[in-house]
Amino acid sequence: MIYRKEVSIKTNGNDDIVDITHYAIEALNDSKVKDGILLIFVVGSTASITTIEYESGLVHDLKKILNELIPCNPSYKHHLAWNDDNGHSHLRASLIGPSIAIPFKNGKLDTGTWQQIVLIDFDTRPRSRTIIFQIVS
Repeated sequence: MIYRKEVSIKTNGNDDIVDITHYAIEALNDSKVKDGILLIFVVGSTASITTIEYESGLVHDLKKILNELIPCNPSYKHHLAWNDDNGHSHLRASLIGPSIAIPFKNGKLDTGTWQQIVLIDFDTRPRSRTIIFQIVS
């Protein structure tokens, strides 16, 4: 069986990190599937899905390390191709990736106590992001 749910989430861009764990749990509950895999995918090339302990200190640290690894100031070739300013956004999203797969059993996600699912929007402006939750049993 395959169950699919789409959710639209408004973000602020600029490394906005949004806890979407409750959407994942809601999709799982709506599916009524007890055992399987939940795939979570963000549509677009300047956003990512991952897990993190969602607390303010770690959120700050993640943003800081991403800015150190892939700064937003340099002149990326992508800026020349499209006359825009989000080359770093594409690179950060590529580094983390657009999706994760999480196993679940007895209707509960196999995530750790302090492990939340997050959407990170790296684009340089607010966006409306489509998140796909696909459950396979």
